[in-house]
Amino acid sequence: MRKLNINKLFFSCVLSGFTFMNLMAQEVPANLSDNEKILKLLELKSEMSKHNELGDRYKIQLFYGNNGEANEVIKDYRSKFDYPSLIAYEAPNYKVWVGSFRNRLEADRALLIIKQSFPSAFIPKPRLR
Repeated sequence: MRKLNINKLFFSCVLSGFTFMNLMAQEVPANLSDNEKILKLLELKSEMSKHNELGDRYKIQLFYGNNGEANEVIKDYRSKFDYPSLIAYEAPNYKVWVGSFRNRLEADRALLIIKQSFPSAFIPKPRLR
């Protein structure tokens, strides 16, 4: 008989605990749009995503050398392809980077196409920010 009472007591405690948690969850509305800081963070994240400043991105490197040759390579590249491109300076050389790919698969697909015109192109390991 005592074992039966313990089971009933345990069951009633568990049931009352679930009921209490449901009541607490219903009393506290979670409205994120009221918090100005959260809205500002969401705007900042979307702006950074537009300019590819968020997270690690894969790029394809076409050239590594002096500024004059880098300008020639990027001019040739831009006449053939539409991926975004830039010249980055890392002392003492200039690098021509193209694309801003979210994952390695996208970068590999683009690399297959780009290698037809630029056989020395490769995907460097992305830098941590």
